[in-house]
Amino acid sequence: MAAVFGPYPKRKPAGVPWLGDVPAHWDIARVKQHYSIRLGKMLQNRPMSSTDTQAPYLKARNVQWFSVDITDAPTMWASPDEIGQYSIRTGDLLVCEGGEGGRCGLVGEIPPGYIIQNALHRVRPLRNCRNDYLQYAMIVVAKVGWFDATNNKATIAHFTTEKFGSLSIPVPPRAEQTAIVRYLDHADRQMRRYIDGKETLIGLLEEQRQAVVQHAVTRGLDPDVRLKPSGIDWLGDVPAHWDVRRLQHVTNMKVSNVDKHVKETELPVRLCNYVDVYKNDRITEGITFMPATATADEIEKFRLESGDVLITKDSETWNDIGVPALVEFSADDLIAGYHLALLRPLKGVLDGLYLFRTLQSGTIAHQFHVSANGVTRYGLSQHGIKSALLPLPPLPEQAAIVEHLDKATTDIDTAIANTRREIDLLREYRTRLIADVVTGQVDVREAAAELGDIVGLTDEMNPSHSEETYLRPPAR
Repeated sequence: MAAVFGPYPKRKPAGVPWLGDVPAHWDIARVKQHYSIRLGKMLQNRPMSSTDTQAPYLKARNVQWFSVDITDAPTMWASPDEIGQYSIRTGDLLVCEGGEGGRCGLVGEIPPGYIIQNALHRVRPLRNCRNDYLQYAMIVVAKVGWFDATNNKATIAHFTTEKFGSLSIPVPPRAEQTAIVRYLDHADRQMRRYIDGKETLIGLLEEQRQAVVQHAVTRGLDPDVRLKPSGIDWLGDVPAHWDVRRLQHVTNMKVSNVDKHVKETELPVRLCNYVDVYKNDRITEGITFMPATATADEIEKFRLESGDVLITKDSETWNDIGVPALVEFSADDLIAGYHLALLRPLKGVLDGLYLFRTLQSGTIAHQFHVSANGVTRYGLSQHGIKSALLPLPPLPEQAAIVEHLDKATTDIDTAIANTRREIDLLREYRTRLIADVVTGQVDVREAAAELGDIVGLTDEMNPSHSEETYLRPPAR
């Protein structure tokens, strides 16, 4: 899409390594020259005076790229002056100071009285600038690795007010900022609609796969098999010759406590972590694992073997609890990381492939969802894992079920993988497009002028009529 646009006629060196050349009439300025930056209030758990009141506040987890979630906000004590000082209003840009420093999102409609904790910066434009333009510029800065390079990661990344204010960004005239935002918002809406459709397709395919898996692991492959009541309401009838066993009786279970750290006194390892399991059905040699260190005892205890099954035991959403992945190779230095439970099937009783397939069943996995507890983050206890029930056919039948499912789900898995790849490619293109437009590699003013008004912005952020006349580039 960006290739159809022409370049700006005159360019100049930006003097900033990640920017290269920019249009000659653009400025390069530090963020603090055009925006006010306010770091939030330190958490206050009790009143300090009789006038203090409890105010809802937002923290880093409320801010994702391009969005701010104000639901279920906790409260802290604050004085009336502090509520005014750290207040949030529609159109503010909130930027993470800790965690993924630099991640930011625009505030939509928000009731009065909300404030920010000191894990966030609140940004407001001072002159001739727009917060929505800065939001696009910030994602470009993130993608070139500037935040990773500048933030202190010895303990936790901190994107301080000083670092933020000193960040150099391209600053086009405000009318061109409006054109850039108008065009990118339009392109983003188109791409989001496409992605939403593809994600809906993935959901339908996963439901189809889950129905195939669920029937096989709860009823078997013989349509004429005699059934018996399992004695469990949610499971219903099972083949008469099957058992129903708890996981603690058919696996050795270990919950890892090894986190991503490097200590000189420990041994180097590769850490299979939550993301590896969440994004991959199979743990293979092709995955790039996180380097870390562990003690000899931890390596012995949590080392992965082919046929093991890993499940997620902590997540921000209860639906992501109990996600399984099958380990398909062994290595002396590959161990399970924090937030994961390692299930090793008992030999002669349970096959790892069958266990993996069974845990893909929504009926079976639902046990983990109802056992998980938490408020902002959900966790699954060892008891919740060990007590989960598993329909258990004889070993030869387990192998037959696995073989059947491998064949029956191949086309579905391929379709899901291809669709996810399409989404990834579009997201890569979106990032490249934002970078090309924000850094002035392409001129979108004419394309922006042919679009309708930006939807969903406040009056303060919308272009004025005087700006509208300058959206088209000058005649060449």
